[in-house]
Amino acid sequence: MNFERNQKTKATVPTASMGDIVFLLLIFFMVTTVFKTEDGLEVDLPRAESGNEIKRDDIRNIYVDRFGRISVDDTLVTEQRAAQLMAQSVQTNPMTIVAFQGDVDTDYAVMDRIMEELKKVNAVRVSFNNKVEGAQPKF
Repeated sequence: MNFERNQKTKATVPTASMGDIVFLLLIFFMVTTVFKTEDGLEVDLPRAESGNEIKRDDIRNIYVDRFGRISVDDTLVTEQRAAQLMAQSVQTNPMTIVAFQGDVDTDYAVMDRIMEELKKVNAVRVSFNNKVEGAQPKF
């Protein structure tokens, strides 16, 4: 009797558990990978022993946009006029704090001139405000 095979066997690699193996390898590499930490200067930052809440009436805002325009509490002014307004605030309330809010593209020279004018009128309690979330320094 002569038997002939009607079927040809194909050589295949079973891929049913390949997803499981890839997932296990991914977890293994995620667990065993060591990321390099920052090796910058060791800096001991100061801590506040106590904080005092500042009354909103003690704060005067100076806004400076990227074009160098200056606004004191929503009024467009010049550098000298901003200093005069701050001098009036300091005379009526010596606890006045000047809060700068400058655009990221503001020229530093504008901020410096305003600071010099504020020094002349003794408005030296100054705060610089910024956005912490997503802030990217420009170099």
